[in-house]
This record gives sequence, C-alpha cells and structure tokens, in this order.
Amino acid sequence: MSQDSSTAETAYRPPDPLTNADALPPAQSTSSLKRRVSQSSFTCPGDSISRKRMKEASPEGDDKATGTESGAPDASANFVEVLAEELQCGCCSELVYNPLLVMPCQHFFCGSCVVLWVRHGGTSCPACRGLATVAMPFRALQTVIDSLLRAAPHKARTERERQQADEVYKSGHSIRIPPPREASPPPDMDRSTEYVHPCPHCVANNPYDWRCPQPIPDPASDLEHAWHVDDGTPPGHGHCGNCENLLATRAPTTTRCDLCLVSFCGIGVQERCNALPIMSQHPHNLATHTDLIQSAEVYDCFDGNTVETEIMLEYVEAQGLSPRHIYREIVQHIQKQPRGFQALIDLDLFSDIHAVAPSAENNPEAARNRICRPCAAEVFLWGLRDWWIRERQKGFVEGSVMNRKDCPEGSSCILQKDDIAHAQEFNHIFAPREPEEPVTAAAPVPVVEAPVVDPAPAVPPRIPTPAPASSAVTPAASHPLPLPLAASSSATSLSFLLNVDEDVAMPSPPEFRPPTPDMIVDTLQL
Repeated sequence: MSQDSSTAETAYRPPDPLTNADALPPAQSTSSLKRRVSQSSFTCPGDSISRKRMKEASPEGDDKATGTESGAPDASANFVEVLAEELQCGCCSELVYNPLLVMPCQHFFCGSCVVLWVRHGGTSCPACRGLATVAMPFRALQTVIDSLLRAAPHKARTERERQQADEVYKSGHSIRIPPPREASPPPDMDRSTEYVHPCPHCVANNPYDWRCPQPIPDPASDLEHAWHVDDGTPPGHGHCGNCENLLATRAPTTTRCDLCLVSFCGIGVQERCNALPIMSQHPHNLATHTDLIQSAEVYDCFDGNTVETEIMLEYVEAQGLSPRHIYREIVQHIQKQPRGFQALIDLDLFSDIHAVAPSAENNPEAARNRICRPCAAEVFLWGLRDWWIRERQKGFVEGSVMNRKDCPEGSSCILQKDDIAHAQEFNHIFAPREPEEPVTAAAPVPVVEAPVVDPAPAVPPRIPTPAPASSAVTPAASHPLPLPLAASSSATSLSFLLNVDEDVAMPSPPEFRPPTPDMIVDTLQL
C-alpha cells in the first residue's frame, strides 16, 4: 500500500521549471528555491493566438510591445501630464506651489491659497469642508514637485505668480485654521420687528441678580405699553458693540471702552462682549505669530514693504514674542507720552470701528482705563512700526540688517514695494530725522560812534624782543587813551613800526587795548 502511494506521488509530481538549468543563469539554477509563477496559469489557451493576431493587425504593435524608442517619449509625456493633473491645487486648479497639508483630512493646497481661504473666513478644509485645525508644510510632496519640474520645466508657475504667492505666504510656516464660529440662534419669525424687546436685565427674576430700573415691556405680552422702534433707544439702555443686542447701561455686566465710547453687554460672547483694562486686553484677531503673518494690516504698517515685514516677523518668532507682549509695550510707550491716548483720539483712530453709535463723552480729560478688542488691535497696528524702530535700537537684530544704508526717500520710497532688490539693499524703517532749527539773527547792539582816528599801518608778525627795565614807558595816569593814541615823541611812537634789527635795544610796543565806551565818552567830554 505504501509502495503504491509512493509510486503514485512520484508519477503525479508536476515538472519543476527551475530544474531546467539551461533556461536560468548558473547561480539561480542551484541556489533559487522559490518557484516562479507561470504566465500560463493566468491565461487561457487561446490567448496566445488572439495576441498574435492583434500584434499582426497593429502596425505599431512591435514598438509598443518591445518598448522601443518610438513609444518611450509618448509614454513619458503622458506620465508627466497625468502626474501634473494629480498634483493640482484644489483652489486654483494649477500645479501646487509651496504645498500645505490640511489636517486631519490630509488634503493639500497651495500655501497662498490656504492663507487667502482663512483670511476670507474659512474655518474648514477647502475641499471636503470637514473640520480642520492646522495646515502644515508638505515636504514630501514638494520633493515630488521638484522632480516633476526638472522633467517638465514648462509646468512651473510664472515668476510673477511666484512673487505674488510669496507675498501672501512664506514657505515653511504652518497655518492655524480657526475653529468655526458658534451657530447663530434660529430666527424667530413670529418676533415683532416694530417694537423693542426687553434686555436680559429687564426680565424679572433674571439670573444676573440685577434688574433695570426702567424695564421695557415685552411686546408679546404687553403690546399696548411696548416701546416702538421709531421712538429711538429706550432710556437707560443701549446696544452692545459686539453682538448689537440691547443692554442696560447701568448693569454690573456692562462695560464701556474709554477710547471708542461704545458699551458692551458682557453676556453675549464672554471673550468679545466686554471692555477690559487696557493692559489685560487682547488685540482682535491677533493672538499668535501666525495671525501676524496672515494679517494684511501688518504689511500695510510697513507701506507694503514685504522685506522689512518679514525681517520683523522673523525677529518676533526668534525672540518668542507674542502679539499681546508687543501690544503691552506699545501701550506702555503711549502712556509715557505727555498726552497719552488723547493724541490717538484726535486722529480719529477709534471712530467708525463698530456698527453701534458711541455714547456721549462727559469728561474728555478723564483717565483711559478700559479698551475693547477692536480698539486694542488699532493701537497695536498704529504703534507696530515705531515699536520695531525702538526694538532695533536694543542691539538684538542681526548686523546684516542694521548695516544697510538708509534710503534717502525713507518710508515714502515708491520702489520699496515693487523692487525687491532695492528693498533688500536699503533700509526704509528708521526714525524720522528732526528738522534743523533755523539760526536766528542776534539782536543788534547799539554802536557808539568813536572819533575818527587814522588807522595805524599793519604790523608784520614778529617775535617780540624783551626790552630793558630802564626803558619801560609808563603812560600818564590822567590820560584816558591807550599809549599808541597818546601824544609822545615821534621817535618813540614810530619806533615799534619800523623793522629794525634785533640787536638794537628798542622798547617793545605796548599791548593794544581797544577803547571802551566809557573811555570814548570821557574823551568827548574833554
């Protein structure tokens, strides 16, 4: 029985194709133990005949089957086109530039497209509209794009497009995608729009432990005594600068910004519907370093000079400075000025920020203690340029930045925005030079006319020779004029004018003293 089974196994053993040593290299014929899959296992018996007929019918069959040079360029071109189509940005439909990977959905887009998407209020993935938190640089895909552009340079973006994209997004930075805003409550279609509805403090037994002294009747229950919209704002009430809901001006939760004079309810949105102390407030939409990069107003602070703005942003990131830290330093500098925030108020910097009308200012000289988020952002943007000038003077900025020459045109230079080379060569951010004070002419001094005296001839420069003590000449004490003008002998008066030899003992000329006004008056009296 065992002999028959062993004989059967031997009879029905399939032939091993690897036993044919002539069909394989010598090294593989002895050492390879893995069986190769035969193509006949996956084909029908008639496939070889049909393939042969198709090959004979197609004139290009030989080239495509054997992969000769005539078919290689077409296949490569088709591959480039297919790959370029797969690497298109979902926003601009062009080959992706500086790709960013949106998490967690892992869709990729151009960096500039993501920045513009967030600037216009995007809070999700542009492709799937799913929840997104951050967009990170996609370095692996950038390597594939570089290889594609080396094979097909015509697929690259134009230089102008690349410059515009670089102005919007700087490569290598992650973009924080803000969370979606809270959904607004569904509109009450039955609510009357002709009458004013009570504020949260007008309702009896409200959860805020305070009720309005003059509560507004609810038009739904007391239409007869309801307050009509055409009658204006009810007394003791106003509108919130953020949520625009009705508020009680004297409520404990109500605060007012001392710069824009707009009140906030403190109930609608806890972080937005309030005016905090100036040093404790956060600038609106400027919470992180990424917000600075995405803010177009930051670039406007530097007159659109992207070079200067990027230098400032790199310094802020390297030093680990937050926008709130910069805001506090700007506020401290403003408070040290003689007029404080009044100089900014005179510039109408805080007017028309909110859709709500401001309240009347009772005391213009009152202290400015509270500020709202939009006004804090205005203060930040107004003082950012001067803060950067003061920060550069601390000596922490790189020498290559500080050693640049100042542009003669300064901040009014028209080349700093469009000419990148000019903006990199010259410095356009520096303190304005103080104008030189005009030199005022001195008040004229009254001149007293002196008697006309023949001027003495000029004396050539000489080294005075010491005179003997016996030859000293002493002028008369009673004579008011100096010796050169007094009457004396002709020899003595003219001896110091002559160029005599040094070996002759001559008296040295006395020191000339100009006549004083008193001496001239005494002379005229004589």
